[in-house]
Amino acid sequence: MRFDAAVLRSYEGGFAVEEVVLNGGPADGEVLVRIAGCGMCRTDLAVRRSAGRSPLPAVLGHEGAGVVVETGGPHTGLSVGDHVVLSFDSCGHCRNCLGAAPAYCDSFAALNLFGGRKEDAARFTDAAGGELAPRWFGQSSFAEYAMVPARNAVRVDRSLPVELLGPLGCGFLTGAGAVFNSFGAGPGDTVVVLGAGAVGLAAVMAATAAGAVTVAVDRYPERLDLAERFGAIPLRAGPADRACGADLASSSGLVPRPGLAERIQRLTDGGARYALDTTASAPLINEALRALRPTGHLGLVARLRTALSLDPGTLDRGRRISHICEGDAVPALLIPRLTRLWQAGRFPFDQLIRRYPLAAINEAERDCDAGRVVKPVLVPEQSAR
Repeated sequence: MRFDAAVLRSYEGGFAVEEVVLNGGPADGEVLVRIAGCGMCRTDLAVRRSAGRSPLPAVLGHEGAGVVVETGGPHTGLSVGDHVVLSFDSCGHCRNCLGAAPAYCDSFAALNLFGGRKEDAARFTDAAGGELAPRWFGQSSFAEYAMVPARNAVRVDRSLPVELLGPLGCGFLTGAGAVFNSFGAGPGDTVVVLGAGAVGLAAVMAATAAGAVTVAVDRYPERLDLAERFGAIPLRAGPADRACGADLASSSGLVPRPGLAERIQRLTDGGARYALDTTASAPLINEALRALRPTGHLGLVARLRTALSLDPGTLDRGRRISHICEGDAVPALLIPRLTRLWQAGRFPFDQLIRRYPLAAINEAERDCDAGRVVKPVLVPEQSAR
């Protein structure tokens, strides 16, 4: 099978849309999906900084959504014509997978980031027969089609705009899942979100839907305006570098305005119960810990690039810090919850999306890096409206 896909051949170069070849149909437990849209996530772009650990050439993209066109074997649980959102890969049989924690699968890094499933080798090539890396996050959805494990695919209502739903499989799932699953936030709780990008704004929407008092921290007024629209109290921080996904700042160069923790404490009546950092900024992480009330919980979703030094006293009185992967979500449970909230007008993620044709993938990356868009969604021309 031949179709177009955006191929990244070097860590420094741009994407090139070219013909690729998928050898063979779905194996047992797989489905072939015609991609209607795929979100661009910072993890896709972080491949450029992976020091060669994520193999190239590769077709990236891991926020895909589309329509099942072929199934393999009788046990996929899916049928031709089903609309699906694609999420991360997991083995399904390790202790964490069996314990409803697939984001902490023993094989998560190998399956999603560093080479995929061994059985996928040589199935995916370019037009000249050169091997492409096995499926990125079980998907490789910067393409017209994706062959995925049925375990990755979550059926959704066919009446929904499937081309917009892909980010529910990772970025929006991460922010909302942190609030719903990791924190279990509810009415009367206070949630501080550091960084009002795609992940942070999803967390704001989820916290508002949960009935929590929410404070959003960012440098950029337009992002704070969005957060306020979604129910958060806006709070401006100091200088930052724009970045897609690293919602407020890189881990270097940001100095929070003096008294940030104190201002958060005043807004949250003595301190927040929960804080979510999407920035990987050590100064902000320390400010967030100081802003917590006793026994408060700070969750980190961005990968730290340098050693994290915590100021004395920041973990006193039962405060704790943890890393949250994929919103601690079981995608088959959380994605339908998010679509129901969207239908009820309580999770308006579509307001964060700008569509780009797949051929404009490099423009989408530039806009993402420059902060001109919160969540780009790439739409293959065959699915464009």
